[in-house]
Parts: sequence; structure tokens; C-alpha cells
Amino acid sequence: MQNEEQIEIPGLNKADLRLKGFKVHALPESTDVPVKAGRRDFYKMGLVNGDMTINYGGQLVEIRGTAIFFVNPQVPHALVRRINRTSGYACIFTETFLNGRELQDSPLFRVGENPVVTLNAEQAAFMTSLFEKMLSVYDGDYLYKGDLVKNYMALIIHEALRIQPAQHSASFRNGESRLTHLFTEQLEKQFPIERSDEPLRLRSPQDYARHLNVHVNYLNRSVRETTGKTTSAHISTRIIAEAKALLQHSDWSVAEIAYALGFEYPAYFNNYFKRLTGSTPNVFRKV
Repeated sequence: MQNEEQIEIPGLNKADLRLKGFKVHALPESTDVPVKAGRRDFYKMGLVNGDMTINYGGQLVEIRGTAIFFVNPQVPHALVRRINRTSGYACIFTETFLNGRELQDSPLFRVGENPVVTLNAEQAAFMTSLFEKMLSVYDGDYLYKGDLVKNYMALIIHEALRIQPAQHSASFRNGESRLTHLFTEQLEKQFPIERSDEPLRLRSPQDYARHLNVHVNYLNRSVRETTGKTTSAHISTRIIAEAKALLQHSDWSVAEIAYALGFEYPAYFNNYFKRLTGSTPNVFRKV
């Protein structure tokens, strides 16, 4: 895997995005414009035509031909490589912009799901027309463009679910995979952290085992066999991802972040963060 360049999305004004709640744009065709690795504070849906590989939550996802993709900001993601020149459209939006069932209940944005829906020629033509209309509305001066963009987004989401419903149905090979799914789902329910005075309730494999009413050994074995990673590794990865997001996107002190993440003392959090990232929280925040 080649190294990703740490640059921002071209043309993205975060302040403007937060003010309006959404942005629609055509994707750059350049083969050397990767997306900055890591979590962001907005959701994304897009249509892409080309060949590329995305690292989504530690899993490599391949896109070939034309596809719709959906990005949850709680999942670290980055563009790894483009094989050919790509084209398409993207709609970036905050959680408050689309706060209905289309977002909160949609499996398309659910952690652990494949974020890509492959399209045939007919489906690609229809989806392309929707994104083109959405971009036209965004660039225009219609007074209620936000409401109209929401309608296009809802249509894209439901059309994607109709095209590939089996991909998002809950099916498990065995009890171990089902338990792993429940663990992952419960882990994600704790995030994002919005208040520094409400620390994480579940921080260890034992905490999750008690919550799921199983023995911790069974939980650990199930998660390891299903994902190849330990339960503790999943928890640590998610806590560090949240810590980085809070350091980058909040004005909380390191002590407040430490407490919110369930650390009794800031020194414990500093040591934990440095051991897993190689940097202290303060140094990371200044980079």
C-alpha cells in the first residue's frame, strides 16, 4: 500500500460547509489527489466512475466501473490508489443537515457494512442524472435549495437500497459472527462523544461481555476468529480514533478529553495515546 498524502479535499471550505450544512461538487479527475486519511466531521455520498481502492475502517474496498459510495465520518477512511482516471460527483453534508430516518436508520451508513453499491449501465445513467440535478440546484440561486437537495439525497439513498438490498440484510454464518456484529454495533453506539462530563461506559472486553451477557472468553474468541483482531484492539482503535477527532475538531482540553474517554487521570490518557500513536495528545493537536 502506498503512503497517502495528508492533504485536504480540493475546494472544500469547512466553515462554509458547517454554515450551509451541505456541499455538492464534481470529483476531480486528477490521479494524484488522494483524500486525507482519518475521520472527518461530515458524511458523504458519491458516484464514481473508474477504478480505485479505498481503505475504509481498515478494510480495502475496491471500486470497479460505476458505483455509489457512502461514507460514515466515524469510520477512518482514505483513498489508497487510483488505477485509471476517475470522474463522478459527491455530496458532503453534516449530521444535522440530514437528520431523519434516511441517515440515522440507513444501513448504507452503518459501521461494518460495505459502503459501495455497484451499478449497471441503466442504474448508472439514472444515478448520474440525480447527481447532476443536485449539483445544478446547489450552484443555482433557488431559495429552498437545501430542501430540494435533501429530496435528491433521500431518493439516491432509497434507490441504492432497492438496487442492492441483500448486501445490507443481517445474515451471520454462525454465533461467533453474530456476537462480533453485536459487539461492533455496541462499540460504535458509544460514539461520537458530545459531552465531556459523560465518560464512556464500556471500555474493556469485560465491560462489553457483561453488557452482551456472554463470558469474556467467548467474546474474545468470537471477535478474534471473525475479524482477525482482538477485542481489545478494536476498542483501542476506536478510542484512539475518537481521541484524534476530539483533539482536531474540539476546543476541549486534554484533561476533558481524557475524562470523556474514561481515563481517571490525564496522565493515563497521555501514556495510552503515546503508546498507540507514538505522539502525545498535545503534540498531535499542534500538527
